[in-house]
Amino acid sequence: MLDAAFLEKKFSQSLDYDAYLATGKPEHQEAWTKIYNQLALTDEQKTLIGGFTREMQVLVVSGTWCGDCVAQGPMLQRIAEANPGVVHLRWVDRDEHADLAERIKINQGLRVPNVLFMAEDFEFVSMLGDRTISRYRAMAAKQLAAACPLPGAPVTDEELNATTQDWLDEFERVHLLLRTSTRLRQKHGD
Repeated sequence: MLDAAFLEKKFSQSLDYDAYLATGKPEHQEAWTKIYNQLALTDEQKTLIGGFTREMQVLVVSGTWCGDCVAQGPMLQRIAEANPGVVHLRWVDRDEHADLAERIKINQGLRVPNVLFMAEDFEFVSMLGDRTISRYRAMAAKQLAAACPLPGAPVTDEELNATTQDWLDEFERVHLLLRTSTRLRQKHGD
C-alpha cells in the first residue's frame, strides 16, 4: 500500500534532477543530457504548466542506466521546470529503494521509470509508468515491424514530442484532479 507517510519518507530520501543524474556513470549522464538538450516545451505547454496552482509532489522511480528513463526522464524535468513552485519533482533509484519498487510493480515487473503523483500532503493520486502510449506505439512499431533498428538508434523529434505531450497530459490530469478535489478545496477554501 502507498500510504502518505511512506511516500513522504521516500520523498524525503529522494534527489533533485541534477543530484540524481550525478549518481550515474558519465556515459549515462551524457545520454540524459543529450535528450534534455533535444527537448523544449512549446510556449503553449509552458503556459499550461505555468498556470497550475495546486502543488503536487512527483516522485520518479528510475535508473540512470535505463534506456526508457534516458528517453523520458528529461521530459519530466522540462515539465517540472515550467512551474517549479508547484511541481515538486524528485528522483530515487529503483534498486536503492527496493521496498518502494516492490510496491509499484507493473505486470509483476520492476519497471522504470515509474512516476508517482501525490497531493501536497503526499496522498497518492496517480502512477504512470513505464512508458506512455506514444512511447509504446513507437516501440511496437520498431519491434513488431518486419525489421528492428539497431540498438542505440536515435529517438526522433516526433517521438520525443509525442511522448512529452503524453507526460504533460498526465501532469494536467493530476493537477485538475487536485484542483477539483473536495478534500483539498475545503482545506484551501477554494
